[in-house]
Amino acid sequence: MIEPIARIRIELQDIEPKIWRRVDVPLSTSLMGLHDIIQVAMGWQDEHLFDFRVGDKIYSEPYPDDDMYERKTYNAKSIRLKTLVERGVGQFLYTYDFGDNWQHDIVIEGVRDGEAEIDYPVFVDGARRCPPDDVGGAPGFMDFLEAMLNPTHEEHRRMIEWYGKSFDPLDINEAHVRRVLSWFADRRRGPLASHRNGRRKKAIN
Repeated sequence: MIEPIARIRIELQDIEPKIWRRVDVPLSTSLMGLHDIIQVAMGWQDEHLFDFRVGDKIYSEPYPDDDMYERKTYNAKSIRLKTLVERGVGQFLYTYDFGDNWQHDIVIEGVRDGEAEIDYPVFVDGARRCPPDDVGGAPGFMDFLEAMLNPTHEEHRRMIEWYGKSFDPLDINEAHVRRVLSWFADRRRGPLASHRNGRRKKAIN
């Protein structure tokens, strides 16, 4: 049986030129699994909290202090893309790192049968490198770029030391993204998020 897949576009808000990725994802993928895919495709480090906002509902990992803030949160493992598609949902919001507040538009561009010879999820295309974690949101990223791309900038050396290497805004590290998503695809018979044991984070660093 060939499983249906959704073509997903991920676009980071508040940054120009646009930073975006496109991936093909099985409809059986939960929102928790989609979180893992977004982290890899975009190039985030998965070191901060996240949530999905679908209509008036919030999906994430359950946190003990959600009740303190009177925030009703549903488990992101409890709903799959198939259910969203059946409900007519075509777009929703993904937020990563509530301090830097990186908001992403998630668009379901289409649904079709997967190809028998392809193991999903797979990277399709994209443009521009995502910001580093903890850079300070969109304003901080603009300052970071200005300093990193200008060797005469007074903050250039400090930013190089903080980031640990040079920064090419056009390099999305496609080979790495494809490699890790292929690792996901090979293990889809088990929990997609099993990489949280640290193996994937080691590969990203």
